[in-house]
Amino acid sequence: MKKGLLVFAIAALTASNANAQLGNVLDKAKAVTSAAGFDVNSLASGIMGKLSPELALTAAQKPKVAAAVTDYLTQKAQFVTKQKSNPAEYAQRQSGIFQGLKSKLTGILLKNQMNKFLGLKPATNDPANLLSQLFF
Repeated sequence: MKKGLLVFAIAALTASNANAQLGNVLDKAKAVTSAAGFDVNSLASGIMGKLSPELALTAAQKPKVAAAVTDYLTQKAQFVTKQKSNPAEYAQRQSGIFQGLKSKLTGILLKNQMNKFLGLKPATNDPANLLSQLFF
């Protein structure tokens, strides 16, 4: 009985320590992306505010598209600082995750909605246009 309690206590402490370390890593990532002006949650919310009416998303599509956009932005947040320091690496990584986003959206959106989505790509990377965060 005592050995069981001891094993449980050690396991609980180990799990608690691992969660604290993960929390520290996530906090650091959030700090870096916030310093770079890249807040995933506010960007995702703003992008969905534009996509929902433009694509006429149904109630069933909205949470799926939101999840795909948030996942994409979370991935992008990991290397967004490279946009200025290493543009070639940034472009390569961004292109890869954008293909993943397109794949996910193809399974969620109707063909005409997907075509409309692709047509929303801004001509240039305009920081004032939230949709630039998806395409550039």
